[in-house]
Amino acid sequence: MAPKKAASKTLNLAPVLDLNEASVLHRKLTEMRGSNIVVDASAVERVGALCVQVLMAGAKSWEEDKHAFTISKVSDAFTKTTQLIGVNVDHLMAKEI
Repeated sequence: MAPKKAASKTLNLAPVLDLNEASVLHRKLTEMRGSNIVVDASAVERVGALCVQVLMAGAKSWEEDKHAFTISKVSDAFTKTTQLIGVNVDHLMAKEI
């Protein structure tokens, strides 16, 4: 089933996604649940595995709720870190039209 058509909310990720930011990220995602979401990771300079895990859990929750969870932009640091820790986010990337 395709994601529900609705206005998307944007989540701008912090430049440093460390252990302290993981709970903040979780709270922000929880507040946005029930809406389509576009994650902007363009400002990310450092990202820890725990924040990547929070994002992946969020993507799974959105999939179960049948809402869109899309990553629209990523910094080189975000891309390199996810590749380094073995997490593939390609399926979450916005498709270019």
